[in-house]
Amino acid sequence: MKRTQAIELPEEEIAKQKEWMAAFAALEDRPHTYCVVTYGCQMNAHDSEKLEGMLTQMGMTPAANREEADFVIFNTCCVRDNAQRRALGNVVWLKELKKERPELLICVGGCMAQEEGKVGSYREFADNILPRIHKAGYNTLQLMAIMEHPYYASFGYQVSNFFAPSSRFGTPEELKYLIDRAHQLGLRVLLDLIHSHAVGNQAEGIHKFDGTVWQFFHSGSRGDHPAWGTKLFDYGKHGVLHFLLSNVKYWLTEFHFDGFRFDGVTSMLYRDHGLGAPFDRDERYFGDNVDEDALTYLQLANDLIREVNPHAVTLAEDVSGMPGVGLPIDQGGLGFDARMGMGIPDLWGHLVKDVRDEDWDLDAIWSSFCLRRPGEKTIAYVECHDQSIVGDQAMLFRLAGERMYTEMSKTCHTPEIDRATALHKLMRLLTCAAGGDGYLNFMGNEFGHPEWVDFPRAGNGDSFQYCRRQWSLVQNPDLKYQSLASFDRAMLHLARQWDWFRQWMPDLKLVSRDQQVLAFERGNLIFVFNFSPTHSYPNALIPVSRGEDHVLLLSTDDETFGGQGRIAPIPYPACVAGHRGNYLQLYLPARTAVVLAPETLARTRNG
Repeated sequence: MKRTQAIELPEEEIAKQKEWMAAFAALEDRPHTYCVVTYGCQMNAHDSEKLEGMLTQMGMTPAANREEADFVIFNTCCVRDNAQRRALGNVVWLKELKKERPELLICVGGCMAQEEGKVGSYREFADNILPRIHKAGYNTLQLMAIMEHPYYASFGYQVSNFFAPSSRFGTPEELKYLIDRAHQLGLRVLLDLIHSHAVGNQAEGIHKFDGTVWQFFHSGSRGDHPAWGTKLFDYGKHGVLHFLLSNVKYWLTEFHFDGFRFDGVTSMLYRDHGLGAPFDRDERYFGDNVDEDALTYLQLANDLIREVNPHAVTLAEDVSGMPGVGLPIDQGGLGFDARMGMGIPDLWGHLVKDVRDEDWDLDAIWSSFCLRRPGEKTIAYVECHDQSIVGDQAMLFRLAGERMYTEMSKTCHTPEIDRATALHKLMRLLTCAAGGDGYLNFMGNEFGHPEWVDFPRAGNGDSFQYCRRQWSLVQNPDLKYQSLASFDRAMLHLARQWDWFRQWMPDLKLVSRDQQVLAFERGNLIFVFNFSPTHSYPNALIPVSRGEDHVLLLSTDDETFGGQGRIAPIPYPACVAGHRGNYLQLYLPARTAVVLAPETLARTRNG
């Protein structure tokens, strides 16, 4: 049964169902015994109890075991790989039994039956996923690398044909349908553009296209990426420039992409590809190690993009922090609109994996968030595909561990899951509100794929287990995934409503390493975080700029978002604490955050 929302059936419908079950019970050739086998979480067990009650009303009795039953139902879980394997294994076994007993009925239900393990298509994404993205409140979609690539498990980052959308997802016309549909929903679509390298395969790619490496790539060791096993373009050749620039124009004009995320910019900018370089001195940005040809190409590409579409957006995946990457070309920059804030997900990953909650240093966290170059915009995020691929974990899985499989019911409250969901919200709110000038979420994690992402490959038996989108999780009204998604949606709504990205840097008001309390203002809003795992503060004094009543706009502790509802939605009057200015007096429970606005501004903003 697919569960999307709680439904109250009319009395007449309930009467019809009871009538149908009674009629079924009267049939002589119906199954007389049943066995419900449950694999998965407590929600599967709860559903199995409902199934057993319905089967009993239909005149069946429980069998002593599945071998003796006339009707066997497997109620499965799509989250737990072990549950799925056990269910499928038993289905295969019962298949042999059915040869001896042809009347035996076997049914597979639950989450597993809802989410097919296969390569999704452009059209399926357009029809089924785009509305979800729009409803969630996002305004831009970044498609991971879809240019044709021979090895699926490369995530599309080893390109063989730069002018072909991958045929494994559908036809070029179907990709155009996806983009047109996104535009109808008001979504901008960016292509993940891989011009930093090309696949080394000679049979499929452009390596030795003319029989040599000369046409496109550097010769010798400089033409090989030591970490990726790919070929490296020689950006000093006019033919390479024409090839790559025409590729940029092709995706803009033929498919109407709205811009690009340039992959591997750090690898392009430096002769050593930035491998192992600390980038701790300005000299590293201006020495002989900089590939000036690559730098020039990026300027040419951004100039061409603006010429073709003045409203296009370009993002740079650069971990080095080179000055000017996000500045206009006429100011001496490379012309990108923003750079990816790659240090932020690394920071969160380090804290969650290596540092006790009690030892999180908010001074250091805030300093990391402020490492942004003046005049250059940053896209902030907690996790992306780099943090969720095989061998690593999605952030929620890092926080919750295997309890995520069994304790995500809204009726289940454990310290471990309460901690995981609380920190999950705090990290996202702080990243969105203070980390940069835009916010990125990797489609998946709690909204569709909770563990890690792993494309079918030899190492996993070509399994689709970990590349499926498990949307039933967030759709299920009984699971906390829905609460987390609701918080994400409310956070983005607030960001749009108050346009807090327009202010380049937040204004720090308070940071306490000992109390683990942080407060800042951005977009006329006051953000207050209590990261302490054990200490609540009933009378916290928070400095504010405006000496007037403030109203609560968002609380991570709201019951709608899976919290405990301890923070009252009441006016908070500003008070004057001596010569130190205006303060708010707040109750800050442990591991919570609030967003408040001056009452007069809130009244105006709401209408």
